[in-house]
Parts: sequence; C-alpha cells; structure tokens
Amino acid sequence: MDPSLIPFFQPKGIVVIGVSGNISKLGYGVARNLVNSGFTGAIHFISKRRGNLFGRPIYNNLEEIPDPVDLAVLIVPAPGICEALAEVKYRGIHAVIVISSGFREVGEEGEKLEREMMRIASESNIRLVGPNCIGLLDTHLPLDTTFLPPPMPVAGDVAFISQSGAICAAIIDWARGQGFGFSRLISLGNQPDVNETDILDAVVEDENTRVLTLYLESVNDGKRFVEVAKRVTRQKPIIALKVGRYASGQQAAASHTGALAGRDIAYQAAFKKTGIFRASSTEEMFDWASALACCPLPAGRSMAVLTNAGGPGVIAADALEINGLTLAELSPSSHSQLAALLPPAAGLHNPIDMLASASPQLYANCLKILVDDANVNGVMVILPPPPTHLAEEIADALIPIIHTSFKPVVIALMGEYLIKTASIHFRMARVPEYRFPERAASALSVLVKRSEFLNLKEEKTFIFQDLKTELAREILKKIKPGNWLGQDSVQLLMKSYGIPCSEIKLANNATEARDFSQEIGFPLVLKVASADISHKSDVGGVLLNIQTPQETEIGFNKIIKNVKLLDPEARLDGVYLQRMSPEGHDVIIGSIHDMQFGALIMFGSGGVEVEGLRDIAFSLAPLNKTEGLNLIKETWAGEKLFGYRNIPRADVDAVQEILIRLSLLVSNLPEISEIELNPLRVFTSGAIALDVRVRV
Repeated sequence: MDPSLIPFFQPKGIVVIGVSGNISKLGYGVARNLVNSGFTGAIHFISKRRGNLFGRPIYNNLEEIPDPVDLAVLIVPAPGICEALAEVKYRGIHAVIVISSGFREVGEEGEKLEREMMRIASESNIRLVGPNCIGLLDTHLPLDTTFLPPPMPVAGDVAFISQSGAICAAIIDWARGQGFGFSRLISLGNQPDVNETDILDAVVEDENTRVLTLYLESVNDGKRFVEVAKRVTRQKPIIALKVGRYASGQQAAASHTGALAGRDIAYQAAFKKTGIFRASSTEEMFDWASALACCPLPAGRSMAVLTNAGGPGVIAADALEINGLTLAELSPSSHSQLAALLPPAAGLHNPIDMLASASPQLYANCLKILVDDANVNGVMVILPPPPTHLAEEIADALIPIIHTSFKPVVIALMGEYLIKTASIHFRMARVPEYRFPERAASALSVLVKRSEFLNLKEEKTFIFQDLKTELAREILKKIKPGNWLGQDSVQLLMKSYGIPCSEIKLANNATEARDFSQEIGFPLVLKVASADISHKSDVGGVLLNIQTPQETEIGFNKIIKNVKLLDPEARLDGVYLQRMSPEGHDVIIGSIHDMQFGALIMFGSGGVEVEGLRDIAFSLAPLNKTEGLNLIKETWAGEKLFGYRNIPRADVDAVQEILIRLSLLVSNLPEISEIELNPLRVFTSGAIALDVRVRV
C-alpha cells in the first residue's frame, strides 16, 4: 500500500470537521456512525458551536484537539473547504475525506473550487478521498465514516469500491436484507486525487478481503489501471460493473477499425487483459463475489446437478451450457451407488432427479457421491420447497458435506416464503445460494474462469530482433498530425516492423499506369488513390484482374471518371497499381489509439463487409503469443483459419506473428492513431497485406 494511504485504513485518530447536533444534518450522521462503529482510536469533533455530542466535546478549531489525529473528515459547505483544508495542513494531517458536494459535479464554479482545493492539498502532501462522496467503512477494524442510516453491514470478505455514493447507500441496505457481508466499502466521489487504481492497490493487501468489486463510470488513468489490475488479479479476483457501455461517444475515425471501436470496447479489452470479470448487472456482480469468496475453485468445466424435480434440472442443464460448462459423465461407481439409494423412478443420469420425496439424508448422501466422483468438478444442488420436509432440514444436512468438499457446491434455493429459514442457514454457513438455476450456473462459470486464469502462466510480449523503431519514427515525423501516410511511407513503415505488404505503385496518369503495369506484371488490381475516400469500392474505385497494358490504361481512366461522378469533392492523387494476389482467406487487422488505454488491436473478417458482419475482436496492445492466438480464436474468421469442413487450414502462425508485430508497432509509436490491414490475405503458407492505411 502507498504509505500515504495508510491513515485512511489504519487511522490512529479521526477528526470530524463540521459535526452537527441536528439529526437531519450529514455532520450528525457521520459523528453517530463513527462513534457507534466501535472504532477504538481517538475520535474528535469540530464545529462552530461548542458543546458535547455523543459524550464527546465539540471543539472550535484543530489547535485544541489532542493527539493522535491523522485522518480528517470534512463536512463543511463547499466554499469553506479550502479554509478547512488550510487548517488541516497546519495541523500536519495528511489524509482527508471530503464528504461535501458542490464541486466539479455542479458546473464551472464548482470546478474552480475543486482545482483550488487540490492545489492546497498537493502543496501540503495531503491525500484526499472525495469530494462529493459518502466516505468509507471497514467492518473488521471497525470504522464507519459514512453518514448512511445504521446499522453498518455485517462483517464479510468482499470489498466494494464505488464511484457513486448513491449506489453505496443502496448496496448497503440490500446487503442487510441479504445477509451479505462486506469487508470494506469505499466511496470515491469526484476523484481529483485518490482514485480507483489507488484503492485497488490498497485493498488487495487487506487480509480480511477475498474479493474486490468495482462500480465504474470511468477510469482516471487507463494505462496505470491496467498495470495495477494485472498485478492485483493474480492475488485476488476483481469483478467490475462498468456502466455507460452504450454511450454514443464513438471515436472520430475513418477506418473500419475506428468505426467499430466504441469507447466500451476499450474497457472490455482492458478487463480481458487484466483478468477482471465484467458483470452485466449489480446482481450478477455480487452473485459472483459470493461464489468467489466462499467456494474452492474447480479443476475443470464438468458439473453435476442434484435436484428433486425434473423441470429445474432441465433449466440447470441449459444454463450450464449457456455459461460454457458441461454436464459431467458420472463414473460407473457413482451410478451404482445412486441406484442403490434412489427409488426406481428416479433419474440416475446427470442431472440427478431424486424425485419430490427426497429426504434431507438422501440429499446429503447423493451430494457426497457426486463430490467424490473424479469426473465431477463442481455441483449445483437445486432445492425447491420440498413437499414432505422442511427446506432448512435439507440445508442442515447438506452443509457438512459442502464444508468438507474440495469442489465448489452452489445452491439453487427456489422459492421465497418456504425457503427463508433455509436461506439464512446457508448464508450463516457461507454457502452461496441463488433463487434460480441460471444464477447458480453463472456463479459456477465464474469459478471456472478464475481457476483457468490462475492456471495461465504469465507471459511476456515476444520481442522481435529485427524491429527498426527509430526508422519507423523518422517516417512518421514527416507526416502532419491527422494526415494519412502515402503508400511509399506505408510500405517503408511496414517493412521497418517486418510486416509483409504487397508492393504498390502510384500512377498519376494513364500513360504512367501503362508503363508501371509492365514493370509489376499481370494480373493487376487498380485502386483509386485518395485520402478522402475510405471505401474505394463504393465509388467504383477498384478494378480487378487487369491483364494487359491497354486494359491498365483504360482502367485508370475509368476509375478517375467513376470517382469524379460519384464523389466529386474527393481529392484525387492518381491510381495505385498492385499485383493480384492468389486466392486465400481475407481477414482484417487494425489498430486505433484509445485516449484512456492506448492502442487497441482488432482482428476479424475482412473485405468490404467488415462493418456489416461485425465478426471482430479487440485486445489491448502489446500482445503476447497467447493473447494473439486468443484474439484470432474469438472470431469466425479466425476459426476458419484452422480449417473447417472443405476449407483447408491456413497459416495461423503467420497471422499471429503479424498481430504481435503490429501491436508492438502501435505500442512503441503512440503517434499512430489508426492503422488497418484490410484485407490481410492468408495462405496455407504465409500471409500478406493487400491494402494498408495509416494515420498519425
């Protein structure tokens, strides 16, 4: 942990500036919660009015307060924050939580105030959480600096880090009703100083935290976030609920890659790079957190389902498959043992249907057989309200088996009124229970993903020895920002990083095209040369299979005529001539620079239909070999490269190498805003880029 953050999580003494005896004021709520939390350090109160609050004196200024005090909580009106911060500075306090609102979130004047507050904090080496936040709490220390209605959440092992205070309030109330325990809860507010990345680094060291959950609206420094998260996820799982995924703020880009790379794609790529699990809902985030906090990790994807009814078993089987899991093939020994226990009408094949009359002991005995089966990696137990027994009796019979199992067991506890007591028993025993099989299957899936992630060996990016970064940099220096490179520069740039590219020549007139055609050889492809035209085919700017010098001359004139007719405003530089390539697989490889996370690499189906097919995948640069291969496998275009029915296998290794080389190029040269190889034609041996566009 950054030493400057220690007072937030291990304070010796806390001063609350702006307390109030009025129960409707936030200053009252913070004082009440801090005192009632059981915090064993010193607690001090400051207000303009002297007196007593919760049996403690209220002081008028910081000079009167005795040591120790190393954390200040400010709840004063926004215009008074800078004055209060100056007093904190002179007292030598270097950790401050600003609860007050009225800063950047309210407009220009608030933003000026926030900048001035941060100027004072920076000059004074003060670390600041907030403003516009609800504070933080630690159920184990214990400590509660929030103003939320009591009681504090029960002690648990899931930390919640949120950029929204309102979400924190709702989650705490939900957790009380669910019996869900938190270790720490941190509300970040506007984050001009302490941000989500700082908190990740601090919370991962907490021995009481097993899982970190994040509510994210944005990330302050994407590259640092990725660097820290990659380290943290190796120690403890992170689950993120990133909102705003459908924001309309697309990047202004002229390539297919740019058009397809929405802002949310960058977050998705960052989560994939770091091993963060992205939840699609708040409920899913805490479903996963419960499983990751309480369950052992499975050794594989084969699951067993134990139920007392056929319908829920079918639902579970479908849900497991949807989540990428499979139904385990039970061993002959397990079949024999189950047959000896169950009535003749029971279902002995996974899912195991014990029938509605299943007793608590039968549930327990069958579960023991399943967890002992070497072919089973985890179990979902489905428990609708049983007709002849109490649900809590079955829960009590199952819990000892679950606690001694080295495999994950999750409960689909279906119903509400008749299973309430059973739910409490499972929660007190730290056994994850969900209302429906779909949620239980999703929880098993995240356990599998966590297991597979930890089994992956950390792999460094492969560095090629023939990369000529300085040469590439010199090429780009000659290009004005915002402009596309000419084809001569593109060819040199590709060559500098060993990316195979089809030779191309620019003809300025029909006669020049005729002469070049004889140098290059036939058959030829002719393409219009214009920085204003992104999709050449749309304006009749491409001709294929040109066989003679005469056809070349005619083709040149035809392309110029087509373009002038269909896009009269476009600036024309001439026509490119290129030797036609043999048939192969056409894919697209591209990159676009994201302002937050850096270069994104794209792979997918190439050619003119790329935007319509949207068979694409993105990853953050630079790529290692595994990431390059996984990027290929994420798409149908990539799957075809491995061979499919009558489609022969292509050179996947060549594509993987080009992806890595391109990722190194855009990582080393961030001035490249867009680059696209479309199509990259892949053969049974080798691959070559037929069309390359680069913009700085």
